[in-house]
Amino acid sequence: MRGSVVSPRIERSRPPYLQIADHYRKAILEGRLEEGRQLPSVARLSQDWTVATATAAKALKLLQSEGLVRSTSQGSFVTLAARQTTGPDRLQLLRATGSGYRAGERVEILGASLVPAPAGVAEALGVEEGTPVIRRERVYRDDEGVVAVSTSWLPGELAAAAPELVSTDPLPKMTFGLIEERTERRAVHRRDVVSVEAVPGEVAPVLGVGEGDVVLTMTNYYWDQHGDVTEYARDYLGPGRELSGEYPLT
Repeated sequence: MRGSVVSPRIERSRPPYLQIADHYRKAILEGRLEEGRQLPSVARLSQDWTVATATAAKALKLLQSEGLVRSTSQGSFVTLAARQTTGPDRLQLLRATGSGYRAGERVEILGASLVPAPAGVAEALGVEEGTPVIRRERVYRDDEGVVAVSTSWLPGELAAAAPELVSTDPLPKMTFGLIEERTERRAVHRRDVVSVEAVPGEVAPVLGVGEGDVVLTMTNYYWDQHGDVTEYARDYLGPGRELSGEYPLT
């Protein structure tokens, strides 16, 4: 039944709070727990999963830090509306739900073409400078405004197997899914770099800021199962957007 989530047994190989958080994260991203749906209380989680209340509370706190849950005096509720979505988030959403977009999000493709690789892009993709590479530019928006202005660079040879990559039509399976479907090159490893950067002239009007203003950016590198880079991307985040995360220390 939609919205029904059965609690599995704890695996002793991983910290219990991470297993609880993983379980509900997957249910949220797959849409089995919809926006506004209330999660079980700390006491109920403790009982269902046979863990201490502190462990259950830690799992909910982790989901809250990821922007998946909001907690009030009435309980904890699913909330994706204000969550910043990054490239890695879209890959996770795509694999979990078949769509790389949150509810209310939309994308506009600003440009898609084969261009000579600039020096920095060539280094990231492991090709010679000037080699033809795919450049895809798009803007993601939600009800709050611009989520991010994103540019992806991909090896030029991918255009032969997936000519849609140089089309300005949206990709139902996004770059990740299309590449995997056509070439069986699956993204299995990534590197994320978060920094504050000056906004270039062509991006500033889309973000609604001045050229040279500084915003938060995220740069992503994706490698396939063979150790080759399949995509290099940079997102300029919309004004007022923020990134947050919480991770276990071992």
